[in-house]
Amino acid sequence: MFENIDWIAVVVLGIGATLLLDVWSIVLAKVFAVSSLNFCLVGRWVSLMRTGQFRHTAIGKATAQNKECALGWVIHYLIGIIFALVFLIIMPSNWSYSPSFWQALLFGLITVCIPFFVMQPALGLGIAARNTKKPVHARAKSCASHCVFGAGLYLSTLVLTLF
Repeated sequence: MFENIDWIAVVVLGIGATLLLDVWSIVLAKVFAVSSLNFCLVGRWVSLMRTGQFRHTAIGKATAQNKECALGWVIHYLIGIIFALVFLIIMPSNWSYSPSFWQALLFGLITVCIPFFVMQPALGLGIAARNTKKPVHARAKSCASHCVFGAGLYLSTLVLTLF
C-alpha cells in the first residue's frame, strides 16, 4: 500500500496545508480577534499520554509539561502530514496531475471529525466542543479551519506541480 506513495508530495502537501491553516489562524487573531487552538495544550495532552492519561476534564488545569509547546507544534504539523498521506492514498493515483479543489475541500472538511470526536473530548471540551462557552462558534471555526486545510492541500499540489 505504501510502495507507490510519493513521500515528498506527502510532506509538501501536509506542511503546505498546515502552513496555510496557520496563516488563516493568524489572520483570524489579528483582524477579527478570534483565538486559535493553543498548541501548547496539545503538547501537554500528548506528553501526559506517557503517564497513561489520555483524557482530561480540563487540559488547561493539568500540570504543565516540559517542552509542551514545541511538542504541540510538532504534533500539529505531523497531523497535517498524516492527513496528506491519507488524502493521497484515497485519491486516484493521477490526482496530483489533475487536482480537484472540491475533493480537497471536502476531504479537509471531513478531517474535522478527528477534533470533534477525538481531540476535543480528550481535552475536556466535549464532543464537537459542546462544553465550550459558544459551541456553535467553536464548531463553525473548526469546520472553516479544516476547509482551509483542504484548500491548502489543493494549493500545495499546484505549487508542487510547478517543480
